[in-house]
Amino acid sequence: MTVTATIESADQSGRWRAVAAASAGNALEWFDFVIYGYFATTIAKLFFPSKNDVESLLISLATFGITFFIRPLGAIVLGAYADRHGRKAALSLTIALMMFGTAIIAVLPTYSVIGPLAPIVIVIARLIQGLSAGGGFGSATALLAEQDAKRRGFFASWQFASQGLTTVIAAATGVILTSTLTSEQIDQWGWRVPFIFGLLIGPVAYYLRRHVDETVEFRSLQHRGTPLQEALSGAKKGLLVSMGAVVLSTVIMYTTLFMPSYATRQLGLPQAGSFLAVLLTGAIQIILVPVFGAISDTRGRLPSMVGAATGVLLISYPAFAWLASTPNLGTLLIVQAIMGVLAAAYMGPLAALMSEIFPTRMRTTGLATSYSFCVAIFGGFAPFINAWLIDATGSNVAPSFYLMFAAAISLAALTVHHSQGA
Repeated sequence: MTVTATIESADQSGRWRAVAAASAGNALEWFDFVIYGYFATTIAKLFFPSKNDVESLLISLATFGITFFIRPLGAIVLGAYADRHGRKAALSLTIALMMFGTAIIAVLPTYSVIGPLAPIVIVIARLIQGLSAGGGFGSATALLAEQDAKRRGFFASWQFASQGLTTVIAAATGVILTSTLTSEQIDQWGWRVPFIFGLLIGPVAYYLRRHVDETVEFRSLQHRGTPLQEALSGAKKGLLVSMGAVVLSTVIMYTTLFMPSYATRQLGLPQAGSFLAVLLTGAIQIILVPVFGAISDTRGRLPSMVGAATGVLLISYPAFAWLASTPNLGTLLIVQAIMGVLAAAYMGPLAALMSEIFPTRMRTTGLATSYSFCVAIFGGFAPFINAWLIDATGSNVAPSFYLMFAAAISLAALTVHHSQGA
């Protein structure tokens, strides 16, 4: 083997170590974060008791959403930290924070044991997780996007593919628990199992992140400056375009998070079956997101994303109308599969598109800030908004309204991006 071939092999090995470190840690961080949403109904009863079940669920979902308001703070602080001290250092810090927040939830006594202190402490734990998630996206995406400029779409796509892995693990956990445990067992102790699972595997992701190589792009920076000030003063249009592009992906993701509650409460389907549909969506995302990311390296970022956003805009209402009129597991699986393919087509090129908006010296700050502000505004309250829309309109088709709204915003952002010469 020649010296050049040896160097190329080492570089390739390093790139895949980065994918493993970012993806594994990302999946575990998001697993700890979103599993709360999957067990929102149970957590509502245990930590936010109310005489009205709908009111209790809405409070629980609002608590899920309110933690997103701290994400921009995490993005600002940890994003700037990553742009000054490295993506590797920030990634290690974010997963440590996520494990701390998860540990609190895993052992926290319920309202019946410690009274009003229970919901207060669980909100604090969620805020810690939100701080971690706010900085985690930008650091992981920058690390992936900087592996190979010619294949940026493929490598950066593992950001969203790893979120699909989260969906699969979380949904599989839901299927196993709801299939093997009674409702009483889940209420008593079963809901804690996923959080304990995250704690057990977290050290593996931490180890991987501690031993990944820093990117060449970051190491080659001569001047690291003040990334936050530069992003706010010189990249305002980029921040707005990036935020707009993220709207559809985050609404799809958190509508998927809402689907187990929707399927059981509105459609009357078994809880295990509803988790199976989410499992299918996650599997599609893992397989197809890197495929669409790789395609975007040769055919551009916009064709796939514009096509997918248009598809969501046109298909959401008839898909939910069909699901509401034919509420069975088969229909749910088909609808979830369709939305999963559209989501993959959109998210495959998304991370690369966002990364290319910002220069290396402020990339993590720009990525983290635009993503976190968008998720705080549009994503965190998606389950709450969907539940409220259904209650306000009396229609089980209501979640499609929010999806169509998100698709329209993202299409507008992509149009602006194209007009700027992207």
